[in-house]
Amino acid sequence: MTSGEAAFTVRIPRVTLQLFDSAAGELRPFEPVRPGQVGMYICGLTTQGSPHIGHVRFAVAFDILRRWLETGHGYRVTLVRNVTDIDDKILAKSAEHDVPWQEWSYRHERETNDALDLLGVARPSYEPRATGHVTDMVDLMEILIEKGHAYAAEDGSGDVYFDVRSWPEYGSLTRQKIDDMEAAADADPRGKRDPRDFALWKGHKAGEPESASWPTPFGAGRPGWHLECSAMARRWLGDEFDIHGGGIDLRFPHHENEQAQSRAAGLGFARYWLHNGWVTLGGEKMSKSLGNTLAIGEITKKVRPLALRYYLSAVNYRATIEYHDGALEEASATIDRLETFLERALPQPPEPGEFVTVPAAFAAAMDDDLNVSGALSVVFETIREGNTALDEGDDERAADLALQVVAMTEVLGVNPFDPQWSSEGNDRSHDALGQVVEVLLATRKQARASRDFQTADAIRDQLTAAGVVVEDTPDGARWSLMSAAERAAQQTKD
Repeated sequence: MTSGEAAFTVRIPRVTLQLFDSAAGELRPFEPVRPGQVGMYICGLTTQGSPHIGHVRFAVAFDILRRWLETGHGYRVTLVRNVTDIDDKILAKSAEHDVPWQEWSYRHERETNDALDLLGVARPSYEPRATGHVTDMVDLMEILIEKGHAYAAEDGSGDVYFDVRSWPEYGSLTRQKIDDMEAAADADPRGKRDPRDFALWKGHKAGEPESASWPTPFGAGRPGWHLECSAMARRWLGDEFDIHGGGIDLRFPHHENEQAQSRAAGLGFARYWLHNGWVTLGGEKMSKSLGNTLAIGEITKKVRPLALRYYLSAVNYRATIEYHDGALEEASATIDRLETFLERALPQPPEPGEFVTVPAAFAAAMDDDLNVSGALSVVFETIREGNTALDEGDDERAADLALQVVAMTEVLGVNPFDPQWSSEGNDRSHDALGQVVEVLLATRKQARASRDFQTADAIRDQLTAAGVVVEDTPDGARWSLMSAAERAAQQTKD
C-alpha cells in the first residue's frame, strides 16, 4: 500500500464527550479546567525490566484518548507520562544483575520508549523522571508537615510519612474506610503513628548505593512512590489539572495516596480519574511474577506492530483483554481485511489539507467513554458498504467510504496510510521479494549444476532487469538490490 502523510483534517460531528470518572463511579460530561486545553497525567512504568503487552496497554489506551481529544474536539493536550526511575525493585534487580541502578533503569526506559514507538504511541509532552524532581517533593513534604498531615519518623531513620487519619477524605477515591484498610507495606512500620500511614520519603538504608540517596531537611534518602507523581504533576500541569490516568491496579494504594497528599496540601489535583483494564492470561493479570509475560520485542517478530496495536486498541479502555492462542492472528486477519479494502477503493491516501468527515455514529461511540468496540462496528460497516459499492462498479462511492475509514482508523491509531507503518510495509515487501529471489537462485543453482547455462543466465538477466544484483561467491550466490544510480544506469543501458 502506498504510504503518505496523515495531514488531512478529520471533521467530527459535534457531540458531548462523556468519560467514566473512577472517583465518582459514573459517566461525567468532560469540562476542562481551561477552555480549549487539556492537562493529562498518566502513570508511566517503573523501569525495573523489559516491557510486555500488559505493561503497554495503558499507553495505547490513553493515546487513543489523546487523539480523540485533539482530533475529535480540537483541544490542545499537554500529556505528562512519568518515569519511576528509582524504587525498591529497581535497586533489587540491578544488584541481582550486578549493574549500577542508574544504568539498569535507563536501559529499560529506552526499551519502553522503543516499544511504544513501535506501537505508534505518540511521545508525551513531558516525560519527567522521579530523580529529577526531588526539590519539588521536598517542597510538597514541607507543606504537608506544616499543615499537620505528615511527619518525620522520630527514630532518626529519615523516613517521612503521610498521616492518613489527619485527612478525613482518605479513602474517597476507592470508597473505602480507613479501619477496613490493611497496613501500608511501603516502609518499615517502626516509625509510623498508624500502620496505614504511607511513606512520602524513605531514609537511606545500610547496603543501598550511596548514589540512590538525596539530602533533604529530614535526612538523606529517596522518594516514596506516591509522592513523586504528585510532585511531577504539580510541576508540569499546575495545582489543578483535568485527567489522571493509569491501570486499574493503581487505584489503591497509589492513586488514593496521590489524591490524599495532593489535596491535603491544598491542591485541586485531578478533576477526572480514568483507569484502564488489564491484559490477562488464563484469567490472571499479566505480570513478571506469574511468569506469563509476552515481551513486545518477541511478539513483533511474529506479528506486525500494526496488528499488535490493533489488538490492544480494539476494546474499551476499561475492559479486560484476555490473551489467548490465536488472538494476534485474528488481529492480523482484521488488519489484512482493512488494507485489502483500502487497496481496492483508495490506491492513494488523502491529499494534505483534504477534509474528511467521520460518520456520526463513530463520533457518538467515541464520545461515549471511548466506546472503541462501537466505533469499530462503524468502521467495518463502512467497509462492507464500500465493498458492495465496488462490486456494483460505484468507484466514486467506494472511494468516499474509504476516506471515512482512513479518518476513523487515524483516530484509533491504526491507519495503514500513516507513515508510522510505512517502514513496516517496506519490511514485508522486502521479505516477500527475498523469498522469490531465493527460489529463483535455487533454480539457477540447479541449472548450473546440470550445465544448463542458458537457463542460469536467463534467470540472472531477469533478476538484473528487476533491479536485483547477483554475485557468485565460493559460498554460493548472494543478492542485493541495486542503488538508485545503478538502476538508472541499467535502464539507460537497456
